[in-house]
Amino acid sequence: MSEPGTPTLDQLRVFLAIVDEGSFAAAGRKLNRAVSVISYGIANLEAQLGLTLFERSGTRKPVLTIAGRAMLSEARALAQDMDGLRAKVRGLLTGLEAEVDLAVDVMLPAHRLGRVLRAFASEFPTVSLRLHVEALGAIAAMVLDRTAVIGISGPLAAGVEGIDSVAAGSLPMIPVAAPDHPLGRMAAIPPGAARGHTQLVLTDRSRFTEGHDYSVTSHKTWRLADLGAKHALLREGIGWGNMPGPMIAGDLAAGTLVRLVMPDHVGGTYRFAGIWRRDTPPGPAAAWLLDQFVALGREDAEEAGLGDI
Repeated sequence: MSEPGTPTLDQLRVFLAIVDEGSFAAAGRKLNRAVSVISYGIANLEAQLGLTLFERSGTRKPVLTIAGRAMLSEARALAQDMDGLRAKVRGLLTGLEAEVDLAVDVMLPAHRLGRVLRAFASEFPTVSLRLHVEALGAIAAMVLDRTAVIGISGPLAAGVEGIDSVAAGSLPMIPVAAPDHPLGRMAAIPPGAARGHTQLVLTDRSRFTEGHDYSVTSHKTWRLADLGAKHALLREGIGWGNMPGPMIAGDLAAGTLVRLVMPDHVGGTYRFAGIWRRDTPPGPAAAWLLDQFVALGREDAEEAGLGDI
């Protein structure tokens, strides 16, 4: 059996365009080529590989064969890798950025953010910084929309098409209430008790959280877009809710908030990720920022018994 030939990147792009657009004609329009050129390119690719990639009889639209389906994920991965390589080269050719737009999750501990940005100011004195502090899916949305070149996001960025990521630490989310709140006064909270009390829930208006709730237990909720406001309302005894452990460590020590030990809602681990658009990798200064957050995140100790949020 002869060895298969090596397809070109252009042939793979033609193959992917047909799959994504649904026809040879639509692929031609997308790539600004005649249908005959598209057909010729696929015929050459099939000849090189020794495989039939599309069914051509009994169907109005090209349908992938078993071999075509097997090829699809590999072809897409190769095309994405090449896009990433070309984008990285463009970044290297342009040199150091004049400005970096950074979006960070509101859950990120303030002392960590301050530590990294203080070092950034010293390392890159000529680079301006725009800092955006947002909640939940807004970080991924800002990176995808190019409002920010990099982000430190919570778990909602995982699996978002077009985004690459790297782990950047975690923190525990802890259910708390004021000591005079009905739940705060209970020595032992029975299962289901929290559902009858108002839960304060952090929210945002991004397309990634529309119609979804995360760690919501109660039938009654107040929605807030500001973590500081949620913190203040919890201390006032207005409701109960999950809060990042580092933010309320002082409250727990002082007794202004108490940890709720609920058998059906123990809290969870909130994981951070450094994110960027796959087709726009960070330049030198932004890459340095990501590396700092990732390095500090490796020092995070996870609390036993908590699953991922």
